[in-house]
Amino acid sequence: MKPFAKYLAESERTYTYRIKVIGDVPEGFFKQLKEKCAQFDVVNMSNPKGTPVRRVIPDFPAFPNQPMSIVDVEFKYPAIEPQIKQLAQLLGLDPNRIVMNTDGYEDSLNIENNKIEDENKDLLDSPYPAPDAEQRALKKDYATGPYDHEVLKNAYRSNFTVAGGKTPPAKTTNELPMGVKSPMTNIKRQPKPATGANPRG
Repeated sequence: MKPFAKYLAESERTYTYRIKVIGDVPEGFFKQLKEKCAQFDVVNMSNPKGTPVRRVIPDFPAFPNQPMSIVDVEFKYPAIEPQIKQLAQLLGLDPNRIVMNTDGYEDSLNIENNKIEDENKDLLDSPYPAPDAEQRALKKDYATGPYDHEVLKNAYRSNFTVAGGKTPPAKTTNELPMGVKSPMTNIKRQPKPATGANPRG
C-alpha cells in the first residue's frame, strides 16, 4: 500500500501558464522573475525561447516588428496576469510588454489558427471557377475598355412613346411675352426739369 504522503503528492494539482515578453529582455530578467514568483510556489520554469521578428504580433499589436521571448511556467498556486505584470513592473519592465495566458487558452489559439490555415489553403491553391453564361455574355461588352462601352456610345436609346401621346414641352420664362407696363402703378413719370448740365430736361 502506498503511503498517504505519496497519494497526496500524486493528487496535487499544478497550474501551467505561458509568459510572453515582447522586445529586448534585460539580462537576468527571467531569473529574477522566477524569484519574484516564489509566492506561487514555482514547480518549473523553462528557459526562454525567442521567436523571429514579425510585422504583426496578436498579443502585442502596439509593438510591431520586434522579437518575442516565451517561457512556460508551472505553479502550485494559481496566478492571474495582473499579478505577473506587477512583478515585471517591479523589475523595471513595462507591464504592457508582458502577457500571461493559461495553457488551455494557448492551445485553443493554436487549434483555431491551424483551422484558419487549412481553410485558406484550399482557397489559395484552387483555380478560379469557370465563367458562367452571363459572364461570358458580358465579356465582349467590357473587353475593349471603358470608352468603347455600348452605353457610352448611346447604343441604348431612351426614346419611347408613353401611353396617351407625347407630353408637350413646358414653357420657360424666356418664352413668356415681355411687357412694357410697370406692374407697380399706371402713373406716368413726369419729365425731368431742365438743368445746366441737362438743358433739355
